Amino acid sequence: MAQLSRTEARLADPRYRWVVLAAGTAAQAGFSAVLIGLPVLGPALQDRYDLSLSEVGIAFSSVWIGPIATLLPWGLLSDRIGERIVLASGLAGCGLLVATAGWASSFWLLIALLTIAGALGASVNAASGRAVMQWFSAGQRGLALGVRQTAIPVGGAVAALALPAVNSAAGLKASFVFLGAICIGCALFAGIAVHEADKAEAALAAEDVEWTLRDRRLWILSAGSDLYLVGQIALLSFFVLFLHDEHGLSDAAAAAGLAVMQVGAVVTRISAGRISDSLGARIRPLRWIGLASCAGVLLTAVLTKAPVAVVLPVMVVAGAVSMAWNGLSVTAAAELAGLARSGAAIGFQQTTLSVTGLIVPVAFALVVDSTSWEAGFALAAVGPLLGWVLLGRLRES
Repeated sequence: MAQLSRTEARLADPRYRWVVLAAGTAAQAGFSAVLIGLPVLGPALQDRYDLSLSEVGIAFSSVWIGPIATLLPWGLLSDRIGERIVLASGLAGCGLLVATAGWASSFWLLIALLTIAGALGASVNAASGRAVMQWFSAGQRGLALGVRQTAIPVGGAVAALALPAVNSAAGLKASFVFLGAICIGCALFAGIAVHEADKAEAALAAEDVEWTLRDRRLWILSAGSDLYLVGQIALLSFFVLFLHDEHGLSDAAAAAGLAVMQVGAVVTRISAGRISDSLGARIRPLRWIGLASCAGVLLTAVLTKAPVAVVLPVMVVAGAVSMAWNGLSVTAAAELAGLARSGAAIGFQQTTLSVTGLIVPVAFALVVDSTSWEAGFALAAVGPLLGWVLLGRLRES
């Protein structure tokens, strides 16, 4: 009974919401270290499995395959049983499979393990976003979800800084164990720290879910976000390979540049969330980011043959800008659906992003293989521009 009293006291403390935010952010960072760690390990994977650029694109896409099937179910499960179990179990399973992937004897076994790992790790997307929705008021959600979305660049920065050293010292197996251990550690933190804000008054009804998925505004928001992701993936996933293959940078030097980009993305995401709260709007700043992202990717295309001292800082800034939109998009999706349906709405939106994340790396690599880096980046710049146009059809509520 004493333990229950301490738990109730903690839940009543208004500062506890920051613990929930920290746990959700850590969980997202753990999974993001895997997503961004793969591009950091791109040259090493290329050497170990003797891969073409297109096959490397398949490897980068592998962790996006599983979430297509599981993101919406994870979101619905979060709405029904809460975030704690979903966060901890999914991310822990992901960590175990990622650690095992280092022993994959063939490229296709590697793809299979990473696919299943992605399916399990996708639990963090809807569950951690829903947890923030539960604990923060509308006037703070933009900032809170912006902070939570900094998990992606934070996880990416950790992977970019640590993996070159780990891989150089102990090889690819140790690199995958390192990524898996991060996921398991973050899963333990979430399992200990996250609790429900209160008990739902009623279970989510089937018709509520159907209504959520039929909401035209959610489809437009998701489609616009998908188009934004095109530019982000081109800059983020192929940053290390482009600088290594085209400009002769070492893996460590290119990964260090990627880490700086992630630090910049932390700033842009928090700033975007704070600006949206001050404006009381999500779509307006979301569209501003689309235009800026388009300009950054297009400038990268123009400067692909420029000296590395010119193109590297441009890509770092462009990448940081291209990652600024994610928190606003998640916030907008959750607020469109309402608190009871927020897990389903975020799960649906993240599912569409996973489809894009599956297609874009392979398509981008094929374009570069058959044409040039310039053409690849130029085509990628069209994505956020079209997203800006599409999101113009949404009105602020």
